[in-house]
Amino acid sequence: MLKNWNPPEKPEPEEIKTRLKAAQEKLAMQQMLLKDRKLPVLVLIEGWGAAGKGSSIGRVIRNIDPRFFKVFSMGSPTEEEQRLPFLYRYFEKIPEAGKFTFLDSGWMDEIMKDRLQGGMSDETYAQRVDSVKRFERQLTDNGYLVLKFFFNIGKKEQSKRIDALLENKDTAWRVSRRDVWQNRHYEDCQEAFDRYLTDTNTPSAPWYLVDAKNKKFAELQVMETLCMGIETALHNDKLAVPLLQNAFPLVKMPKLRDVSLEDKTISDEEYKSELKRLQTKLGMLHNRLYRKRVPVVMVYEGWDAAGKGGNIKRVTGALDPRGFEVHPIASPEPKEKARHYLWRFWTRLPKTGHIAIFDRSWYGRVMVERLEGFCSENDWQRAYYEMNEFEQELHNWGAVILKFWVHIDSDTQLARFTDRQTVEDHR
Repeated sequence: MLKNWNPPEKPEPEEIKTRLKAAQEKLAMQQMLLKDRKLPVLVLIEGWGAAGKGSSIGRVIRNIDPRFFKVFSMGSPTEEEQRLPFLYRYFEKIPEAGKFTFLDSGWMDEIMKDRLQGGMSDETYAQRVDSVKRFERQLTDNGYLVLKFFFNIGKKEQSKRIDALLENKDTAWRVSRRDVWQNRHYEDCQEAFDRYLTDTNTPSAPWYLVDAKNKKFAELQVMETLCMGIETALHNDKLAVPLLQNAFPLVKMPKLRDVSLEDKTISDEEYKSELKRLQTKLGMLHNRLYRKRVPVVMVYEGWDAAGKGGNIKRVTGALDPRGFEVHPIASPEPKEKARHYLWRFWTRLPKTGHIAIFDRSWYGRVMVERLEGFCSENDWQRAYYEMNEFEQELHNWGAVILKFWVHIDSDTQLARFTDRQTVEDHR
């Protein structure tokens, strides 16, 4: 994309001023429509070092009510973030419905840094690109507007800006070693950037290349594209997203009505003996997975009154309390309901070496939310593919994923409901 790019013709200063004022007024009006229609907007600003990414964001947000946006400068991941999946810190920062999030550099910058200076393998690069494309598509499928800008400047222009910043002690801090390295290896970086932009340029989340040589013109390009994107998204927000064919290999499972519970009991003595043995073994395995930094994600689903809570209690009784967390999943909180439905699960993932136990999970999208009408048919049908993608991300990260369906028959469930009611009546 960069090699064959023809920059747009720069208008005269007076025209830039006129068009910029019109775009600023339009964005000020559009933000109210975004709020009313609950359309979330994620703006990613990538580009060369010293290309003016941060200052451009500063000029754009002056036209938006500060209550409705957040800006994040995404540097290198912290030690804590490195113990979580690659996309964790980006999924965590997606905007609420009706609001903006601006990212000053993001997943492209992180991938390029590791690719150019960290020796990232071709296999890992391809896996990261696939993760990014899934992430961006999931957001747009679920009603997000994702706008990606790449600020482009030439090698001489970058060198000139770096020198100007370094000459002033109040701005020298803005030049990183990486910026200097990037300029010295401009051609290699351009090659890598060009490939990444091409690999991740999709119909639902295309790249917009910005001629960043002139700051006012760069601002105009971003503002007009932002307004155009919002206008299109508001026009199309009621359109259903085409469903994707499931590309994941699935294990054939019996239907619940065909699962026999006959002769599925053991004596109290055998239960106690086996429980003690297995809890001891589980405790040893917990120490080992912490030492080897292996994350574990456990999921419990099943019928009401099936005994999920008791089962979890017996599992956690064998674990070091510092190394696990149980997440009871109920109705989403307002801040969760205002984001992609997987957000509340991404933000509860364990660090490497730790265990996260979910008492109900993302499968609620295709069960309770489907049955009670909390999402559309298109939403829950699409969710099957999205949940497989989510678990693929966890697998690629190195997580052990254990999913349990706790099953009982209708007679047993009724008997347990009756026992619960009797206990409640005696309180």
